[in-house]
Amino acid sequence: MRSKTFLRRNTREYSRLGKGRAKLKKWRRPKGRDNKMRLKEKGKPRTVEIGYKQDSKTRGKIDGKIPQQVQNIEEMKKLANGSLVILGRMGTKKKLEMMKIIQEKDLKVVNFSFGLFDKKQKNKPIKETSKNNKSMEKKK
Repeated sequence: MRSKTFLRRNTREYSRLGKGRAKLKKWRRPKGRDNKMRLKEKGKPRTVEIGYKQDSKTRGKIDGKIPQQVQNIEEMKKLANGSLVILGRMGTKKKLEMMKIIQEKDLKVVNFSFGLFDKKQKNKPIKETSKNNKSMEKKK
């Protein structure tokens, strides 16, 4: 079961509170005197209360498995076959290497689509330039 997202009042109206900006959408308790959310009026967004917490057996799991965060290739090789992976930040070269390991071990990546990534890489031309090659071209 997915957890309920609680949003601050007026997040749909103002950019600075999170309209179209996911990072700014965060919970702040309504404190105003006549605030409709605080008064729990019908039709207004729900507020954080006891009882919304997930069951301890399913909390933090995706499809019944606990996802493992991976920062580099060594950590990826240590994982068991068929486990869930959350990729950390890395460059395209490392992601290409990760693709091979993920296919070998039959891992499932939660936060990344390798199919879209692979299509984008095929469309880009491969450039092989180094400092020496550029300096040689200038001399000619």
